[in-house]
Amino acid sequence: MVTFKVFNHHFRTTYLFLLLAEFALLFLYVYAAVYFRFQTVEWQPVIESLERLPLKAFIYSLFMTLSMIAMGQYQTPAPRGKHYFTQILQRVTISLILGSLGLLVVYYVFPEVLIGRGIFGIAVGFSLLGVSILRTILYHTVDGRALRRKILVLGVGDFAANILDSNWEQDDVDAPPARVLSPSYASYVIHGFVQIADEELKISEKYLVNTGDDLAEYCLEYGIDEVVLAINDRRKKMPVDALLSCKLSNINVIEFVAFWEREKGMLRLDMLNPSWMIFSDSGPKGGIGNMLSRVFDISLSFVILLFMLPLLIITAVLIYLESGFKGPIFYRQTRVGQDGRHFDLLKFRSMIVDAEKDGEAKWASPSDARITRIGMFIRKVRIDELPQLLNIFRGDMSIVGPRPERPEFVTKLEKQIPFFQARHSVKPGLAGWAQLKYPYGASEKDAYNKLQYDLYYVKNHSIFMDAFILLQTVEVILLGKGAR
Repeated sequence: MVTFKVFNHHFRTTYLFLLLAEFALLFLYVYAAVYFRFQTVEWQPVIESLERLPLKAFIYSLFMTLSMIAMGQYQTPAPRGKHYFTQILQRVTISLILGSLGLLVVYYVFPEVLIGRGIFGIAVGFSLLGVSILRTILYHTVDGRALRRKILVLGVGDFAANILDSNWEQDDVDAPPARVLSPSYASYVIHGFVQIADEELKISEKYLVNTGDDLAEYCLEYGIDEVVLAINDRRKKMPVDALLSCKLSNINVIEFVAFWEREKGMLRLDMLNPSWMIFSDSGPKGGIGNMLSRVFDISLSFVILLFMLPLLIITAVLIYLESGFKGPIFYRQTRVGQDGRHFDLLKFRSMIVDAEKDGEAKWASPSDARITRIGMFIRKVRIDELPQLLNIFRGDMSIVGPRPERPEFVTKLEKQIPFFQARHSVKPGLAGWAQLKYPYGASEKDAYNKLQYDLYYVKNHSIFMDAFILLQTVEVILLGKGAR
């Protein structure tokens, strides 16, 4: 299996292998740096001892790995093209710099785990070169078709056509039948499509395969790992006996909506029905889960507030100065929270006073004239959101969750978008899955697209997923993705 599931969230096995391999290498690079610096792994500049070295190496590799996760190194597509190695070096360099900054804080708080500037510099140099070489080898050898799930799609209509991508290429290496190569970031390769009954053809005939009378036997003969059920009208055309035979032959069978959820990290609203949500393997966290989530929210909010306090003060002063010592520093706005309850969301003011003086709620737009100079910067790096930590302390929000919308928009969107009210079954958040996967939403169309990611979070959320989202949010903040 080329993906694995942790707390209802799917991860690619290839990237798990890469993460573990790099963690081990980073650990060993500390030992290599010690040996390179002192020609022994028993260096004792002051009171150092050999038994502390494993702890120091573990902390080094842990922070560097977390920084790689934070920069999306285990989910973004592999670099391609003429300058692919340069792209790898750039990605790894940024990640190591971020990890180094985190380690500086740890070394300041816990000086006993410090490994020394010389050794640290050598270890970082080894890490940059070693990790870049490993990734180059992996991207061009191990991460090929051998580690991708081979799927057979039942259906040739609209659902099936959604699986194809215009950039994919046909591979005739092992034809017949012709294989369809998926992009480098996908965890599967399409073996072919099977037309069921008289379903209207919406894909090219060159991708069709004939499985004969025994679907399971065909799958076993061609090494099919999974059958994707992508038939538009399953009530009339679903081959129940054939699918059951596949299941009994240890060939995984998955319906289109679940397949799309796993591969894209979102739920397709146009193909979703209430029964699928009701009978899916998901549910609320429960009493213990909610308690742990609340402890997590309060603890992390306190730590962030403690470290960001100087920045908060500076931001408040700059806003006050730009406004000519007039107008409020903070901006309160009514938002919709869990179970539809309203609360006052707190933000740094990034727009002019009376930005909506006509009383009409408006989406923010690119280069919005209402945004101040300081406001433009703090929105870009998300500093304007930090006062919402107080909302988290009060219990209105969580660290991670769907972004809270304004009541005026919610009333309108609930009438136009199916399942929109489902996003209010969890607390809104400062960071979120939709913010990671989709740019800033400033229209009804954006709200529709973001809801597909919000529903994925509602269905699969856990503390583990929250931690993963927070790490990924670091990349969003540093690169300014999705800000407006």
